[in-house]
Amino acid sequence: MVGVHFTKCLIVKCMSGTPITMNKLRKVIVYYTQGKSKSFISTSLRLSRNTVSKYISHFISLRISLEELNQKNDLELELLFLNPESKDLSPIHQQLYSFFPYVEKRLRKKGMTKQLLWEEYKSKHPDGVQSTQFCEHFNRWQKQSSIAPLMRIVHKAGDKMFVDYAGELLEIVDLITGEVQQIQFFVAILGASQLTYAEASFSQKKHDFIESVENALHYFGGVPKAIVPDNLKSAVTKSDRYEPTLNQTFSDFSDHYVTAILPARSRKPRDKALVEGMVKILYTRIYTQLTDIIFHDLASLNKAIWMELEKHNRTKLSKRNYTRYDLFEELEVHTLDLLPIERFEMKKQAIVKVMINGHACLGEDKHYYSLPYQYIGKKVKILYTSKEVEIFYKFTRIAVHVRVKSSFNYSTVTEHLASHHQFMTEWTPQRFINWGAAIDEHVELYIIRVLEKKRHPEQAYKICMGILSLHKKVGDQRLIGACRRAIDYDMYGYKPILSILEKGFDRIEKSTEEQEIPSHQNIRGKDYYQ
Repeated sequence: MVGVHFTKCLIVKCMSGTPITMNKLRKVIVYYTQGKSKSFISTSLRLSRNTVSKYISHFISLRISLEELNQKNDLELELLFLNPESKDLSPIHQQLYSFFPYVEKRLRKKGMTKQLLWEEYKSKHPDGVQSTQFCEHFNRWQKQSSIAPLMRIVHKAGDKMFVDYAGELLEIVDLITGEVQQIQFFVAILGASQLTYAEASFSQKKHDFIESVENALHYFGGVPKAIVPDNLKSAVTKSDRYEPTLNQTFSDFSDHYVTAILPARSRKPRDKALVEGMVKILYTRIYTQLTDIIFHDLASLNKAIWMELEKHNRTKLSKRNYTRYDLFEELEVHTLDLLPIERFEMKKQAIVKVMINGHACLGEDKHYYSLPYQYIGKKVKILYTSKEVEIFYKFTRIAVHVRVKSSFNYSTVTEHLASHHQFMTEWTPQRFINWGAAIDEHVELYIIRVLEKKRHPEQAYKICMGILSLHKKVGDQRLIGACRRAIDYDMYGYKPILSILEKGFDRIEKSTEEQEIPSHQNIRGKDYYQ
């Protein structure tokens, strides 16, 4: 439904019924203030003397100066001299309508209300109208003074949820350091019932924004057909009148909750008038209640906000005998779609290069995940949540794993690896320990020590393979002697064994007592790797 009051030509009917332009009306007042006679004004402007007399009388009753009159535009001047009910305005209503341009400007100030302006009006005009009539006449005046056509939006139940942030910030004070931290104030409102949700959050960044929107959905207990955000970066990466670009994570969020995102049009405040109006109401009902209270953490601040929010939602609407909760229960609660079983998990992203062994490292956990060997040496994108790891190459998903947070471990799908790499997946600590034990107990102990020296056994696999392979070159006895000597020197690795063999230290004889295998309380032993 569209209600329009559009003045194509600013012409007011004379109080006698003859049309008069605003330009001619101004000349009437100017000539009068210059001391010209009514007869002169009538003759010069070709107006009847009765018309001139009535406009001059009306100007006198308004009690405004010529300077004040000249500051008004043609529309405001028309309203001052307009006869809204086809009869002359009383002096009280003339004073009232002349006060409205000031009211309109003052209402643009934050925290200003019609009630405060009525009190100001009443102090100047004690015999003026009461607050109810003041508001009714002002609303009528606003409709008459609206140049652009206005659209009255009727919101359908369960259709839209509007979200926005308040311009004013809240604060929390660190209990120890006294540091003051600025806190954002988030507001969400259902279009039909006007049921409202609000909370404090640390920022307007993507993570906090999406969490606040999700909390609102769970507060309402369901999902509307669409969410209408402002054009902040957490929701819209590129504003456009016809097709704005959504933030990818917020788009994923809407897919998870099976709802649409309808960003408010840039520089179109009426698209989000409902939520902005609610922000102003909550500023009065909540901000003012929290002004003199010092909060030391976000949880206590939100607890206070939600207490005041409960009062707000259970307060009867203006001139209505029902609350927002009543309207929600009657009209909207059954129209919302069901919430999904699990909450939305934001995906984090990492760009990594695939290692020579066919694995990509997720740096946050220092865990390695396999992917097809054809991508070795290429850069891939890892998208991960707390439960799942997905690996992409140029928009194609090439691997998916359950997320494992153990450091220096490998999650490997055998089919991902080349044939020689598949052989390596069969390597285990116990395999190398058994191989060493088949040669000699000194070799077995040395392999255990080599495995223990690394933060993870897999880091020592190639070292163990190199050591054990030396028996083919030098024989079992020399390898046993080299391992025994390296244990004495407390030197572990492939290079110490190779050096001992090259210098012949393995051939140096030791006493029987010295040849006993040492024990140490910190040795894990071969049972550790079972």
